[in-house]
Amino acid sequence: MNKPYLLISMCLLGEPCRYDGKSVPLDGTIIEKLKEKYTIVPVCPEQEGGLPTPRIPAERKGEKVVRRDDVDVTAEYRKGAEVALSLCRRFGISIALMKAKSPSCGAGRIYDGTFSGTLTDGDGVTVSLLSGNGIKIFTENDINSLL
Repeated sequence: MNKPYLLISMCLLGEPCRYDGKSVPLDGTIIEKLKEKYTIVPVCPEQEGGLPTPRIPAERKGEKVVRRDDVDVTAEYRKGAEVALSLCRRFGISIALMKAKSPSCGAGRIYDGTFSGTLTDGDGVTVSLLSGNGIKIFTENDINSLL
């Protein structure tokens, strides 16, 4: 029996690809349970968009993504989102597990663009594109629904 594919943020798998050069890995037993149920397809939209690791923190301000030093990196975020959508189309992926609060992968609540740690309602660039194309989004905060 073929397992369904699951797109997953690489930082959740322990890959040090976040803006700070670190990862936020899920518990190993959770990763193993996911691998039992799904074929994992990892992605880091920021890296796929051409951004380095580590990188200056960025937050979403409306339709733009701006670094803390006020440099607009929207194009890189959009490029990475397109790569993620391309993976979903290539593998027939209909569900994704993404990193909460991220300007790329956040779902439902993201940082508000003031770099103050304040959250606001909204989605990251990649999640917006994926969900707009019918991909069901989960974050590490609702992983039990995937299992």
